[in-house]
Amino acid sequence: MSSSFGPSYNSTMPEEFRLLCMLHNIGATTSEKSLPIEKISEWTRMEISAVQLQLRKLVELDFVQRIEAEGVNKYHITLNGIRKVLSTYS
Repeated sequence: MSSSFGPSYNSTMPEEFRLLCMLHNIGATTSEKSLPIEKISEWTRMEISAVQLQLRKLVELDFVQRIEAEGVNKYHITLNGIRKVLSTYS
């Protein structure tokens, strides 16, 4: 699993939480702003297979939602996911 997160991301942070933070930071916070896996991979500099694995975990945790738009699966953070990210700042 390859990723290129900057030094601001704690190396002990679970990969799926790093991805959740990145989705929040790039603005994938509503269904209208959902992004396909390829675009998430570009933004996060993660391999597509790693993005898929982490998104699966985040969907199971109800932190990310998958929608289908124009025949493409897209992903965005749920309200629970936003709360999880913001809880790190408090």
